[in-house]
Amino acid sequence: MFEQKAEIPFAYDTFIVKQTLKVNNNSYIRRIRNYNHMIEYIKGEIAELSPASATIDCNGLGYAVNISLNTYAAIQGKKSCKLYIYEAIREDAYILYGFADKQERELFLLLISVSGIGGNTARMILSALSPSELINVISTENANLLKTVKGIGLKTAQRVIVDLKDKIKTCGMASGVVDITGPAFTAANAQVQEEAVAALTMLGFAQAPSQKVVTAILKEDANAPVEQVIKLALKRL
Repeated sequence: MFEQKAEIPFAYDTFIVKQTLKVNNNSYIRRIRNYNHMIEYIKGEIAELSPASATIDCNGLGYAVNISLNTYAAIQGKKSCKLYIYEAIREDAYILYGFADKQERELFLLLISVSGIGGNTARMILSALSPSELINVISTENANLLKTVKGIGLKTAQRVIVDLKDKIKTCGMASGVVDITGPAFTAANAQVQEEAVAALTMLGFAQAPSQKVVTAILKEDANAPVEQVIKLALKRL
């Protein structure tokens, strides 16, 4: 007989996703699609973690979850975490995408509702821009900034804005441009460099140009954390 666990490691549910998401005190994102799923979230110990993926140990069962840089930054350094899940089920694959909060998952779902935007591209966007930055980019129709994300051309950026601008309501948000500053270069951070290049490779970029861009970024700011290095690299590759 198997011993019954006192705590279920993840929640099961089949439901129609909430119609609204609170973004600011009086601003909401309206959902545009139904999402029937089994896994609402996964909660457990962090067995492995990289800027692009996390393995969550739930009572001895490890779940491999694709994550964005925003989620990586939120759970980095923690022993355990709770990730809200989106299940991408295809004929040849069953892929889990995890998010540190529901807002990022909502934005992910909005992004993949746009024609031409798949899970990996949506994750790339959410790695290059924070949720508040993405909301601001869309609401201000800043296609030039959005097209700096790898894999997003001008037409795709414009399509994202046209499809989502009426679904995203913002008020009083600052510019979505990330201001990167820091002390002068002193010495390359080998660990950050290695993790950043590995993450970019996992995201589909060639190793040689990734190495070159990461090295250049670390020369500009040797103390930049790995998530910041990757965000900058995504805009330069």
